[in-house]
Amino acid sequence: MAPQSANFVSIKDPTIVRYNNLYHVFATVFDTSRNAWSAVYLNFSDFSKAGSAAQVPLASRPVGDAVAPQVFFFRPHNKWYMISQWGAKYSTNTDIANPDGWTAPRSLLSGGPPNALDYWVICDSANCHLFFSADDGKLYRSKTSIGNFPNFSGYETVMSDQVANLFEASNVYKVKGTNKYLLLVEAYGPRYFRAWTSTSLDGPWTPLADKQAAPFAGAANVSFEGARWTNDISHGEMIRDGHDETLTIDACNMEFLYQGVDPNSTATYERLPYRLGLIRAR
Repeated sequence: MAPQSANFVSIKDPTIVRYNNLYHVFATVFDTSRNAWSAVYLNFSDFSKAGSAAQVPLASRPVGDAVAPQVFFFRPHNKWYMISQWGAKYSTNTDIANPDGWTAPRSLLSGGPPNALDYWVICDSANCHLFFSADDGKLYRSKTSIGNFPNFSGYETVMSDQVANLFEASNVYKVKGTNKYLLLVEAYGPRYFRAWTSTSLDGPWTPLADKQAAPFAGAANVSFEGARWTNDISHGEMIRDGHDETLTIDACNMEFLYQGVDPNSTATYERLPYRLGLIRAR
């Protein structure tokens, strides 16, 4: 999946939800006409149609520049939520397929650390948990009750490591039919995902595939149908088994929508030609 607008040099940081027989994708783009990060929305019925699906820019709509989005349906409010940055923020919508229906962003977290990014919400039966990074070798978490969502305050450090080993783009999921949660965090280089499991969103987290030589997903274990177009398996999201705040996945049918980039590109970071691809577990 490549950006369709001539003004967009990349499409990256995807969030994806299957709802009403359609895949709904929201993703970051870099807009050269504004020299700014922004977002697009698209939907399609099958991945064979993903590359040709119309990409709707969101910058001129109420939600604005929703960078690194995450989207899910929060059942207690009967609304869709979009979590994004810069600065933790949220928007809501009653119709995921209506790009104009998203509310203007509001603050999600008070008292967070500086330079935080890549916010990720997952809820259990009692609480909602906000995971995020700050490119400082730490994974952070804030926590609030279901009844108090979407108001988060303060944070704690979940784990620490070298920056390259615990970078950003954390994902957390409930594994269907089990009592386990799966935590993914991006590392580099090239970029790959490490994984841990736990029986609680409060942790502790046990390593599952946390080495570059044996990653959850990376150059060491991802093959390509055609030529290898990227060495990076970077910021993305699993295809969920549902669309609500529990973020449940089926471990017997794992697919991951990710961003990659031409390893020969010499562009500055903002103008790197990121594209989206899909990994399917064998």
